[in-house]
Amino acid sequence: MLPSISQTHYQRKEKGEVGITDKEWERIAKLLEVDIEEIKENSEPTNVMQNFDNSSGNFGNNSNNYYNVPEFLLETQKDYITLLKEKNERLKKENQNLKEENNLLKSQK
Repeated sequence: MLPSISQTHYQRKEKGEVGITDKEWERIAKLLEVDIEEIKENSEPTNVMQNFDNSSGNFGNNSNNYYNVPEFLLETQKDYITLLKEKNERLKKENQNLKEENNLLKSQK
């Protein structure tokens, strides 16, 4: 069981303002049933500088952090997206059938 932390502290961890301890990485890896090396971030994230902000037209030093995502999480998300696309298509067809049925009923009145 993971100890409780405040929402603010959790958000700071998500933003990278507060580091994740080795013990926390171990617990997360255990919960996800993966090796810690698959999910643990480097001590220093890769920073990419963006030199132009299109929304304001101003030059600046915006920093984005990029992290490795375990492959099994990406595959799970891809499968879920495929499932949602299939469901969306089924619902579109069902909606079209209902519209046609509704038009037919209206024309019979």
